[in-house]
Amino acid sequence: MPITKGYRQLVDEAMAQVTTYSVEQIRARLGNPALQIVDIRDIRELGEGTIIGALHAPRGMLEFWVDPASPYHKPVFDDDSREYVLFCGAGWRSALAAKSLQDMGMTNVAHIDGGWADWTKAGAPIESLEDNKARRKGKP
Repeated sequence: MPITKGYRQLVDEAMAQVTTYSVEQIRARLGNPALQIVDIRDIRELGEGTIIGALHAPRGMLEFWVDPASPYHKPVFDDDSREYVLFCGAGWRSALAAKSLQDMGMTNVAHIDGGWADWTKAGAPIESLEDNKARRKGKP
């Protein structure tokens, strides 16, 4: 069966419908309690670290973690006063994921253009997975 809509078209459509931030825009907001950065990369991609303060929510579980009706729901996604800014390796999965969350009714979701690749290329602050886990210990 032929593909009638390729990944690039899906990503382009998502990018046209979701809020997209640059690395510089998010870097300037680091530490703001109204911002929750969400790392949707696969656990196997986290060896180099993550953005300081990021919550790891694997792409495959994201919708289940967000939906209060799901047995996998995570209360960290219940705070309507926060903006949830997603990132992945290059900004493609995060665009699709942000669109999916918008389709679920979330209005406080966005993503980082260029993802982890652009974040690290810009020399923006990162932390090891161990430091991230230690810092987040005891938080939802």
